[in-house]
Amino acid sequence: MDRDLVALFGFVGMFVLMALRVPIGIAMGIAGVAGFAALTNLKTGLNLLANVPLSVLTDYNLSVIPMFILMGAFASHSGMSRELFAAGRAWLGHRRGGLALASVAACGGFSAINGSSVATAATMTQVALPEMRRAGYAPGFSAGVIAAGGTLGIMIPPSVIFVLYGIMTETDITKLFAAGVLPGLMAVGFYFLVIQAIGWRSPQSMPRGEQHTWPERVASLKDLWAILLLFLFVLGGIYGGLFTVQEAAGIGASGTLLIGVVRGRLRPPQIRAALVDALRVSSAIMAIELGAYLFGYFLTNTQVTQKAVELLVNLPVGPYGVLALVMLGYFVLGAVMDELAMILLTVPIVFPAMMQLGFDPVWFGVIIVMAVTFGMVCPPVGINVFVINSIARDVPLGAIYRGTMPFIAVDIVRLVILCAFPAISLWLPSTMG
Repeated sequence: MDRDLVALFGFVGMFVLMALRVPIGIAMGIAGVAGFAALTNLKTGLNLLANVPLSVLTDYNLSVIPMFILMGAFASHSGMSRELFAAGRAWLGHRRGGLALASVAACGGFSAINGSSVATAATMTQVALPEMRRAGYAPGFSAGVIAAGGTLGIMIPPSVIFVLYGIMTETDITKLFAAGVLPGLMAVGFYFLVIQAIGWRSPQSMPRGEQHTWPERVASLKDLWAILLLFLFVLGGIYGGLFTVQEAAGIGASGTLLIGVVRGRLRPPQIRAALVDALRVSSAIMAIELGAYLFGYFLTNTQVTQKAVELLVNLPVGPYGVLALVMLGYFVLGAVMDELAMILLTVPIVFPAMMQLGFDPVWFGVIIVMAVTFGMVCPPVGINVFVINSIARDVPLGAIYRGTMPFIAVDIVRLVILCAFPAISLWLPSTMG
């Protein structure tokens, strides 16, 4: 059978399985093994199931993912997210839209010790959404703020997506983490501007909160030492070359557990719950990783990857025209696919093409991570939106999507700025030598 035709059937079969609600990792794995068997024979196809899982799941580089996820789980169950929101409310709550500003600030702070967008959105939904609703904020807008703020979890390091991109492309993960800092801070600043603009236009939708005294504001910072210590020790250690990313992940998870136990915030029930949460999320990620590798073997055998790279490089639209088309493709895929699956499925195709067109691999890592964040808040999938809706079931999905629209608009502006001025993301990595 023609290889191109088999590749087409493979993609169609994968998307049909996804439409039937088969988990993404399993759908990619089934399509990959079936397609590989169609090109060779059944025995060779089944041999993939014997060899690929062992090689993927025993890869030392991938150990960083469950460790950073465990670090975030310990931080969440020890109440660090509540401390961040309380400090944000004390300093910003008296302003128009102050609780929304505090939510974004808390999302940014929590992202610095948690590499998952979904975990950030889920945690802040439980912490900030009830406070905003009690204060009279529109439920859809409040949920939209948290959904958008949750995307900071994969932009501000440590980030699981940056880790996967770095492993797949052999790009320095330390430099990727450094490159994500300024774009992440830009996102926080842009979200602040959106909230202020909406508050100015519709002041009744975001009433002012009580004003805290200066002693109360200063007192709200006393519980943030643990978060600051973890951030400086883990990311400062990576940036300073004291230890590798893998070592930093293990130290971060151990340090978060130790701090939580010493402060009396992590007792056996909380530790058990954090371990279960980390195991659940890590297993889902590894299943997607495994499925993507199986599907990748199939695509390589069909030579679709090589043909796609050649097609992209030879398009008569110039490097930035190709980049624009790739970004458009990510927006479309984001409507139907999980961000991890998008990265694992597309990077082997688009990365070689972007490198041949002369783009910087670290800069492109930032751009591609920004692109996949759109899919986390855009309809019809928007995983952050579904996570928030699963917790706050009385807030309709449509209302949450409407609440995210202003933030999506400024994210597009931010993406254009970073494409036009690569130095914004590359300055910090350039100081590392």
